[in-house]
Amino acid sequence: MSVVGPYRGLFSTPGVKGFVIAGFFGRMPMSMLGIGIVLLIEALTDSYATAGAVAATVSVSLAVAAPLSGRLVDRFGQARIVIPLTLAHGATLTGMMLCAKFGAPRWTLFATGVAVGATALSLGSLVRARWSHLLGGTARLHTAFSFESVADEVIFVAGPALVTALATMINPYAGLIVALTCTTIGTIAFGLQRGTEPPIRPREERSGTPITIPGVALMSCAFLAMGAVFGSVDLVTVAFAEEQGAKPAAGLLLASFAGGSLVSGLWYGARQWTVSLRGRFIGSLAVFALGLTPIMLIDDVRTMAGALFLAGLAISPTVITGYSLTEQLVPVHLLTEGMAWISTSVGFGVAIGAWAGGRLTDAFGASNAYGFSFVCALLAVTVGVGGSAWLRTPVARQQS
Repeated sequence: MSVVGPYRGLFSTPGVKGFVIAGFFGRMPMSMLGIGIVLLIEALTDSYATAGAVAATVSVSLAVAAPLSGRLVDRFGQARIVIPLTLAHGATLTGMMLCAKFGAPRWTLFATGVAVGATALSLGSLVRARWSHLLGGTARLHTAFSFESVADEVIFVAGPALVTALATMINPYAGLIVALTCTTIGTIAFGLQRGTEPPIRPREERSGTPITIPGVALMSCAFLAMGAVFGSVDLVTVAFAEEQGAKPAAGLLLASFAGGSLVSGLWYGARQWTVSLRGRFIGSLAVFALGLTPIMLIDDVRTMAGALFLAGLAISPTVITGYSLTEQLVPVHLLTEGMAWISTSVGFGVAIGAWAGGRLTDAFGASNAYGFSFVCALLAVTVGVGGSAWLRTPVARQQS
Protein backbone atom coordinates (compact mmCIF):
# COMPACT_ATOMS: atom_id res chain seq x y z
CA MET A 1 0.00 0.00 0.00
CA SER A 2 2.87 2.40 0.75
CA VAL A 3 4.12 1.94 -2.80
CA VAL A 4 0.76 2.20 -4.56
CA GLY A 5 -0.67 5.00 -2.41
CA PRO A 6 1.22 7.98 -3.90
CA TYR A 7 0.01 7.07 -7.40
CA ARG A 8 -3.68 7.19 -6.57
CA GLY A 9 -3.77 10.94 -6.20
CA LEU A 10 -2.47 11.44 -9.74
CA PHE A 11 -5.80 10.62 -11.32
CA SER A 12 -8.00 13.07 -9.42
CA THR A 13 -7.36 15.86 -11.96
CA PRO A 14 -10.11 16.00 -14.62
CA GLY A 15 -9.07 14.55 -17.96
CA VAL A 16 -6.00 12.71 -16.68
CA LYS A 17 -7.40 9.19 -16.91
CA GLY A 18 -8.40 9.73 -20.53
CA PHE A 19 -5.03 10.88 -21.85
CA VAL A 20 -3.12 8.34 -19.74
CA ILE A 21 -5.12 5.40 -21.12
CA ALA A 22 -5.01 6.72 -24.70
CA GLY A 23 -1.28 7.43 -24.37
CA PHE A 24 -0.60 3.92 -23.09
CA PHE A 25 -2.29 2.22 -26.03
CA GLY A 26 -0.96 4.77 -28.49
CA ARG A 27 2.65 3.99 -27.59
CA MET A 28 2.26 0.21 -27.25
CA PRO A 29 3.82 -0.18 -30.73
CA MET A 30 7.11 1.39 -29.61
CA SER A 31 8.13 -2.09 -28.43
CA MET A 32 6.32 -3.94 -31.24
CA LEU A 33 7.26 -2.12 -34.43
CA GLY A 34 10.90 -3.16 -34.81
CA ILE A 35 10.48 -6.84 -34.03
CA GLY A 36 7.22 -6.95 -36.02
CA ILE A 37 9.03 -5.63 -39.10
CA VAL A 38 11.84 -8.17 -38.63
CA LEU A 39 9.41 -11.08 -38.32
CA LEU A 40 7.32 -10.02 -41.32
CA ILE A 41 10.13 -9.25 -43.76
CA GLU A 42 12.18 -12.30 -42.77
CA ALA A 43 9.12 -14.51 -43.31
CA LEU A 44 8.54 -13.06 -46.79
CA THR A 45 12.14 -12.62 -47.99
CA ASP A 46 13.88 -15.36 -46.00
CA SER A 47 16.59 -12.83 -45.16
CA TYR A 48 17.42 -11.70 -41.63
CA ALA A 49 19.93 -9.26 -43.11
CA THR A 50 17.24 -7.45 -45.09
CA ALA A 51 14.78 -7.57 -42.19
CA GLY A 52 17.31 -6.18 -39.73
CA ALA A 53 18.44 -3.45 -42.11
CA VAL A 54 14.87 -2.29 -42.75
CA ALA A 55 14.10 -2.27 -39.01
CA ALA A 56 17.28 -0.26 -38.36
CA THR A 57 16.26 2.22 -41.08
CA VAL A 58 12.93 2.78 -39.32
CA SER A 59 14.68 3.26 -35.95
CA VAL A 60 17.19 5.80 -37.27
CA SER A 61 14.49 7.70 -39.16
CA LEU A 62 12.39 7.87 -35.99
CA ALA A 63 15.37 9.06 -33.96
CA VAL A 64 16.08 11.85 -36.45
CA ALA A 65 12.45 12.92 -36.75
CA ALA A 66 11.48 12.87 -33.06
CA PRO A 67 12.92 16.31 -32.12
CA LEU A 68 11.49 17.79 -35.32
CA SER A 69 7.98 16.54 -34.62
CA GLY A 70 8.42 17.68 -31.02
CA ARG A 71 9.23 21.18 -32.26
CA LEU A 72 6.14 21.18 -34.47
CA VAL A 73 4.01 20.15 -31.49
CA ASP A 74 5.47 22.95 -29.37
CA ARG A 75 4.72 25.48 -32.11
CA PHE A 76 1.29 24.39 -33.32
CA GLY A 77 -0.18 22.29 -30.50
CA GLN A 78 -0.49 18.56 -30.00
CA ALA A 79 -3.81 17.94 -31.77
CA ARG A 80 -2.85 19.78 -34.98
CA ILE A 81 0.28 17.63 -35.39
CA VAL A 82 -0.63 14.31 -33.75
CA ILE A 83 -3.66 13.42 -35.87
CA PRO A 84 -2.18 14.10 -39.36
CA LEU A 85 1.09 12.37 -38.46
CA THR A 86 -0.74 9.34 -37.12
CA LEU A 87 -2.76 8.99 -40.30
CA ALA A 88 0.41 9.37 -42.38
CA HIS A 89 2.16 6.76 -40.23
CA GLY A 90 -0.68 4.31 -40.78
CA ALA A 91 -0.54 4.88 -44.53
CA THR A 92 3.23 4.41 -44.78
CA LEU A 93 3.25 1.27 -42.59
CA THR A 94 0.46 -0.17 -44.73
CA GLY A 95 2.53 0.69 -47.79
CA MET A 96 5.52 -1.18 -46.38
CA MET A 97 3.41 -4.28 -45.73
CA LEU A 98 2.01 -4.15 -49.27
CA CYS A 99 5.51 -3.76 -50.76
CA ALA A 100 6.63 -6.82 -48.83
CA LYS A 101 3.54 -8.85 -49.76
CA PHE A 102 3.73 -8.19 -53.49
CA GLY A 103 7.49 -8.61 -53.78
CA ALA A 104 8.29 -5.01 -54.72
CA PRO A 105 11.98 -4.15 -55.23
CA ARG A 106 13.87 -4.16 -51.95
CA TRP A 107 14.64 -0.47 -52.15
CA THR A 108 10.92 0.19 -51.64
CA LEU A 109 11.13 -1.47 -48.22
CA PHE A 110 13.85 0.97 -47.20
CA ALA A 111 12.01 3.96 -48.72
CA THR A 112 8.81 3.13 -46.89
CA GLY A 113 10.89 2.39 -43.78
CA VAL A 114 12.21 5.95 -43.78
CA ALA A 115 8.64 7.24 -44.09
CA VAL A 116 7.37 4.94 -41.31
CA GLY A 117 10.02 6.22 -38.90
CA ALA A 118 9.63 9.86 -39.92
CA THR A 119 5.88 9.82 -39.24
CA ALA A 120 6.05 7.87 -35.97
CA LEU A 121 5.48 10.00 -32.87
CA SER A 122 7.47 9.96 -29.65
CA LEU A 123 4.16 9.84 -27.80
CA GLY A 124 5.80 9.38 -24.40
CA SER A 125 7.19 12.91 -24.70
CA LEU A 126 3.74 14.32 -25.42
CA VAL A 127 2.22 12.46 -22.47
CA ARG A 128 4.92 13.78 -20.14
CA ALA A 129 4.45 17.30 -21.53
CA ARG A 130 0.77 17.09 -20.46
CA TRP A 131 1.78 15.96 -16.99
CA SER A 132 4.23 18.87 -16.79
CA HIS A 133 1.51 21.31 -17.89
CA LEU A 134 -0.88 20.01 -15.22
CA LEU A 135 1.53 19.36 -12.33
CA GLY A 136 4.62 21.44 -13.12
CA GLY A 137 6.37 22.79 -10.03
CA THR A 138 4.71 20.31 -7.68
CA ALA A 139 6.01 17.19 -5.95
CA ARG A 140 3.43 15.08 -7.81
CA LEU A 141 5.21 15.59 -11.13
CA HIS A 142 7.99 13.26 -9.97
CA THR A 143 5.37 10.60 -9.21
CA ALA A 144 3.73 11.15 -12.61
CA PHE A 145 7.02 10.71 -14.47
CA SER A 146 7.66 7.58 -12.42
CA PHE A 147 4.25 6.20 -13.36
CA GLU A 148 4.97 6.80 -17.05
CA SER A 149 8.32 5.03 -16.76
CA VAL A 150 6.56 2.03 -15.21
CA ALA A 151 4.02 2.12 -18.05
CA ASP A 152 6.89 2.08 -20.57
CA GLU A 153 8.38 -0.98 -18.91
CA VAL A 154 5.02 -2.79 -18.97
CA ILE A 155 4.93 -2.07 -22.70
CA PHE A 156 8.45 -3.39 -23.20
CA VAL A 157 7.66 -6.56 -21.24
CA ALA A 158 4.36 -7.30 -23.01
CA GLY A 159 4.83 -5.83 -26.50
CA PRO A 160 7.57 -8.06 -27.94
CA ALA A 161 5.92 -11.23 -26.60
CA LEU A 162 2.56 -10.20 -28.08
CA VAL A 163 3.86 -9.30 -31.53
CA THR A 164 5.99 -12.46 -31.71
CA ALA A 165 3.06 -14.67 -30.79
CA LEU A 166 0.79 -12.99 -33.33
CA ALA A 167 3.35 -13.12 -36.14
CA THR A 168 4.46 -16.71 -35.58
CA MET A 169 1.20 -18.36 -34.54
CA ILE A 170 -1.42 -16.49 -36.59
CA ASN A 171 0.04 -14.60 -39.57
CA PRO A 172 3.27 -12.69 -40.32
CA TYR A 173 1.20 -9.53 -40.76
CA ALA A 174 -0.83 -9.94 -37.57
CA GLY A 175 1.70 -8.35 -35.21
CA LEU A 176 2.10 -5.19 -37.28
CA ILE A 177 -1.66 -4.93 -37.88
CA VAL A 178 -2.33 -5.00 -34.14
CA ALA A 179 0.47 -2.46 -33.57
CA LEU A 180 -0.99 -0.21 -36.26
CA THR A 181 -4.48 -0.49 -34.77
CA CYS A 182 -3.23 0.38 -31.27
CA THR A 183 -1.22 3.40 -32.37
CA THR A 184 -3.96 4.77 -34.64
CA ILE A 185 -6.83 4.49 -32.16
CA GLY A 186 -4.79 5.39 -29.08
CA THR A 187 -2.95 8.35 -30.58
CA ILE A 188 -5.97 9.91 -32.27
CA ALA A 189 -7.95 9.51 -29.04
CA PHE A 190 -5.06 11.21 -27.24
CA GLY A 191 -4.98 14.09 -29.72
CA LEU A 192 -8.72 14.70 -29.51
CA GLN A 193 -8.55 15.33 -25.74
CA ARG A 194 -7.99 19.07 -25.84
CA GLY A 195 -8.77 19.88 -22.20
CA THR A 196 -5.37 18.73 -20.90
CA GLU A 197 -3.33 19.85 -23.91
CA PRO A 198 -0.50 22.31 -23.13
CA PRO A 199 -1.23 25.77 -24.52
CA ILE A 200 0.51 27.17 -27.57
CA ARG A 201 2.96 29.90 -26.60
CA PRO A 202 3.08 33.31 -28.31
CA ARG A 203 5.19 33.39 -31.47
CA GLU A 204 7.88 35.58 -29.92
CA GLU A 205 8.55 32.94 -27.22
CA ARG A 206 9.08 30.10 -29.67
CA SER A 207 12.79 30.35 -30.45
CA GLY A 208 15.95 28.36 -29.83
CA THR A 209 16.47 24.62 -29.56
CA PRO A 210 16.91 22.52 -26.40
CA ILE A 211 20.00 20.67 -27.61
CA THR A 212 22.01 23.92 -27.27
CA ILE A 213 21.33 23.90 -23.52
CA PRO A 214 24.47 22.33 -21.96
CA GLY A 215 22.56 20.15 -19.50
CA VAL A 216 20.31 18.73 -22.24
CA ALA A 217 23.31 18.08 -24.49
CA LEU A 218 25.07 16.30 -21.62
CA MET A 219 22.08 14.09 -20.87
CA SER A 220 21.68 13.32 -24.56
CA CYS A 221 25.24 11.96 -24.60
CA ALA A 222 24.60 9.93 -21.44
CA PHE A 223 21.38 8.49 -22.86
CA LEU A 224 23.14 7.71 -26.13
CA ALA A 225 25.52 5.50 -24.14
CA MET A 226 22.61 3.98 -22.21
CA GLY A 227 20.81 3.24 -25.47
CA ALA A 228 23.90 1.39 -26.65
CA VAL A 229 23.62 -0.74 -23.51
CA PHE A 230 19.98 -1.53 -24.28
CA GLY A 231 20.66 -2.39 -27.92
CA SER A 232 23.66 -4.59 -27.18
CA VAL A 233 22.07 -6.37 -24.21
CA ASP A 234 18.99 -7.23 -26.28
CA LEU A 235 21.02 -8.80 -29.07
CA VAL A 236 23.75 -10.41 -26.96
CA THR A 237 21.20 -11.94 -24.59
CA VAL A 238 19.51 -13.79 -27.47
CA ALA A 239 22.90 -15.12 -28.52
CA PHE A 240 23.74 -16.05 -24.91
CA ALA A 241 20.55 -18.09 -24.59
CA GLU A 242 21.32 -19.85 -27.87
CA GLU A 243 24.87 -20.64 -26.73
CA GLN A 244 23.42 -22.20 -23.58
CA GLY A 245 21.05 -24.35 -25.65
CA ALA A 246 17.99 -22.46 -24.41
CA LYS A 247 17.14 -19.95 -27.14
CA PRO A 248 13.40 -19.87 -26.20
CA ALA A 249 14.48 -18.50 -22.80
CA ALA A 250 15.78 -15.30 -24.43
CA GLY A 251 12.36 -13.65 -24.05
CA LEU A 252 12.31 -14.47 -20.34
CA LEU A 253 15.80 -13.08 -19.88
CA LEU A 254 14.91 -9.80 -21.58
CA ALA A 255 11.66 -9.62 -19.60
CA SER A 256 13.75 -9.94 -16.43
CA PHE A 257 15.82 -6.93 -17.51
CA ALA A 258 12.68 -4.85 -18.09
CA GLY A 259 11.05 -6.30 -14.96
CA GLY A 260 13.82 -4.95 -12.75
CA SER A 261 13.22 -1.50 -14.20
CA LEU A 262 9.47 -1.81 -13.66
CA VAL A 263 9.85 -2.70 -9.97
CA SER A 264 12.37 0.05 -9.28
CA GLY A 265 10.19 2.59 -11.08
CA LEU A 266 7.27 1.88 -8.76
CA TRP A 267 9.51 2.13 -5.70
CA TYR A 268 11.33 5.24 -6.91
CA GLY A 269 8.14 7.16 -7.62
CA ALA A 270 6.63 6.34 -4.23
CA ARG A 271 9.56 7.75 -2.22
CA GLN A 272 10.02 11.26 -0.92
CA TRP A 273 13.50 12.36 -2.02
CA THR A 274 15.78 14.94 -0.45
CA VAL A 275 18.76 14.22 -2.73
CA SER A 276 18.99 16.67 -5.65
CA LEU A 277 17.99 15.60 -9.15
CA ARG A 278 21.60 16.01 -10.25
CA GLY A 279 22.81 13.68 -7.48
CA ARG A 280 20.12 11.13 -8.24
CA PHE A 281 20.94 11.12 -11.95
CA ILE A 282 24.66 10.51 -11.42
CA GLY A 283 23.99 7.98 -8.67
CA SER A 284 21.57 6.03 -10.87
CA LEU A 285 24.10 5.93 -13.70
CA ALA A 286 26.74 4.58 -11.31
CA VAL A 287 24.40 1.88 -9.98
CA PHE A 288 23.51 0.94 -13.56
CA ALA A 289 27.16 0.37 -14.43
CA LEU A 290 27.77 -1.58 -11.23
CA GLY A 291 24.72 -3.76 -11.85
CA LEU A 292 26.00 -4.78 -15.28
CA THR A 293 29.27 -6.15 -13.91
CA PRO A 294 28.08 -9.70 -13.01
CA ILE A 295 26.57 -10.49 -16.41
CA MET A 296 30.02 -10.79 -17.95
CA LEU A 297 30.86 -13.65 -15.55
CA ILE A 298 27.73 -15.85 -15.75
CA ASP A 299 27.27 -19.00 -17.84
CA ASP A 300 23.90 -20.24 -16.54
CA VAL A 301 20.51 -19.12 -17.88
CA ARG A 302 18.69 -19.08 -14.53
CA THR A 303 21.46 -17.14 -12.83
CA MET A 304 21.53 -14.73 -15.77
CA ALA A 305 17.81 -14.04 -15.34
CA GLY A 306 18.45 -12.89 -11.78
CA ALA A 307 21.49 -10.86 -12.79
CA LEU A 308 19.61 -9.07 -15.56
CA PHE A 309 16.76 -8.28 -13.16
CA LEU A 310 19.26 -6.64 -10.80
CA ALA A 311 20.96 -4.83 -13.68
CA GLY A 312 17.61 -3.40 -14.76
CA LEU A 313 16.86 -1.87 -11.36
CA ALA A 314 18.69 1.37 -12.18
CA ILE A 315 17.01 1.97 -15.55
CA SER A 316 13.76 3.61 -14.45
CA PRO A 317 15.36 5.89 -11.82
CA THR A 318 17.82 7.15 -14.44
CA VAL A 319 15.14 7.77 -17.08
CA ILE A 320 12.69 9.35 -14.62
CA THR A 321 15.37 11.70 -13.30
CA GLY A 322 16.46 12.55 -16.84
CA TYR A 323 12.94 13.65 -17.77
CA SER A 324 12.62 15.61 -14.52
CA LEU A 325 15.90 17.42 -15.19
CA THR A 326 14.75 18.20 -18.73
CA GLU A 327 11.50 19.63 -17.38
CA GLN A 328 13.50 22.04 -15.22
CA LEU A 329 16.30 22.88 -17.66
CA VAL A 330 14.21 23.51 -20.78
CA PRO A 331 11.93 26.55 -21.27
CA VAL A 332 8.28 25.56 -21.26
CA HIS A 333 7.80 26.52 -24.93
CA LEU A 334 10.46 23.94 -25.95
CA LEU A 335 9.50 21.19 -23.51
CA THR A 336 8.16 18.56 -25.93
CA GLU A 337 11.18 18.92 -28.20
CA GLY A 338 13.49 18.77 -25.19
CA MET A 339 11.97 15.51 -23.98
CA ALA A 340 12.07 14.11 -27.49
CA TRP A 341 15.86 14.47 -27.44
CA ILE A 342 15.99 11.78 -24.76
CA SER A 343 14.08 9.38 -27.03
CA THR A 344 16.28 10.32 -29.97
CA SER A 345 19.50 9.74 -28.04
CA VAL A 346 18.33 6.35 -26.77
CA GLY A 347 17.19 5.42 -30.29
CA PHE A 348 20.56 6.17 -31.86
CA GLY A 349 22.28 4.35 -29.01
CA VAL A 350 20.13 1.25 -29.52
CA ALA A 351 21.07 1.16 -33.21
CA ILE A 352 24.78 1.49 -32.39
CA GLY A 353 24.57 -1.10 -29.61
CA ALA A 354 22.75 -3.66 -31.75
CA TRP A 355 25.31 -3.30 -34.54
CA ALA A 356 28.34 -3.47 -32.24
CA GLY A 357 26.84 -6.25 -30.12
CA GLY A 358 26.26 -8.39 -33.18
CA ARG A 359 29.77 -7.89 -34.47
CA LEU A 360 31.37 -8.61 -31.11
CA THR A 361 29.19 -11.66 -30.48
CA ASP A 362 30.21 -13.18 -33.82
CA ALA A 363 33.87 -12.46 -33.11
CA PHE A 364 34.23 -13.23 -29.40
CA GLY A 365 31.07 -14.95 -28.14
CA ALA A 366 28.11 -13.63 -26.16
CA SER A 367 29.66 -13.55 -22.68
CA ASN A 368 32.60 -11.48 -23.88
CA ALA A 369 30.33 -9.22 -25.93
CA TYR A 370 28.59 -8.16 -22.70
CA GLY A 371 31.83 -6.29 -22.01
CA PHE A 372 30.74 -3.72 -24.60
CA SER A 373 27.53 -3.10 -22.64
CA PHE A 374 29.54 -2.57 -19.46
CA VAL A 375 31.95 -0.15 -21.16
CA CYS A 376 29.01 1.89 -22.51
CA ALA A 377 27.52 2.09 -19.01
CA LEU A 378 30.87 3.31 -17.67
CA LEU A 379 30.94 5.90 -20.46
CA ALA A 380 27.51 7.15 -19.39
CA VAL A 381 28.77 7.55 -15.80
CA THR A 382 31.89 9.37 -16.99
CA VAL A 383 29.83 11.79 -19.07
CA GLY A 384 27.44 12.42 -16.16
CA VAL A 385 30.18 13.03 -13.62
CA GLY A 386 32.35 15.08 -15.97
CA GLY A 387 29.55 17.47 -16.86
CA SER A 388 27.59 17.39 -13.61
CA ALA A 389 27.86 21.16 -13.15
CA TRP A 390 25.64 21.60 -16.22
CA LEU A 391 22.88 19.67 -14.49
CA ARG A 392 22.29 22.32 -11.86
CA THR A 393 18.71 23.45 -12.41
CA PRO A 394 18.30 27.20 -12.95
CA VAL A 395 15.25 27.51 -10.70
CA ALA A 396 14.92 25.87 -7.31
CA ARG A 397 11.69 23.90 -7.34
CA GLN A 398 10.07 21.61 -4.85
CA GLN A 399 11.73 18.23 -4.98
CA SER A 400 10.08 14.98 -4.07
